[in-house]
Amino acid sequence: MITLRSFDDETFDIDETVAVELQTIKHMMEDGCAGSEIPVPNVTGKILAKVIEYCKKHVESGKAEEQGTSDDLKAWDADFVKVDQATLFDIILAANYLDIKSLLDLTCQTVADMIKGKTPEEIRRAFCIKNDFTPEEEEMVRRENQWAFE
Repeated sequence: MITLRSFDDETFDIDETVAVELQTIKHMMEDGCAGSEIPVPNVTGKILAKVIEYCKKHVESGKAEEQGTSDDLKAWDADFVKVDQATLFDIILAANYLDIKSLLDLTCQTVADMIKGKTPEEIRRAFCIKNDFTPEEEEMVRRENQWAFE
């Protein structure tokens, strides 16, 4: 068992087969840098719990060689990312920090799907992005990148 300690001091005991899914942790273990407890300073307990849940599910699915496992896992993944925007972005940051490529791909694709087909104004509203262009600057950008607005 490996113990991970989150930024807010929550501890999680996880099996080594799950821990190696987190490439950052795997490399620490291989390099002998991992003690009895491994700090994960950039991730809160709430998010680390979600990340561990994801990794456990993917390790279990890798072991189960049943028919239909792939479709079941895709459905589970789709439900997994049905979270509020702040949680989704925190999971992205954690997946990046812990170097979990499949989780990073899944969460970034979810954000890409949220953006797809939206106008710049709709994207700004959806992600609470302030438009800091003057009307003149915005018009210039639209002219220079006309292809993107067609």
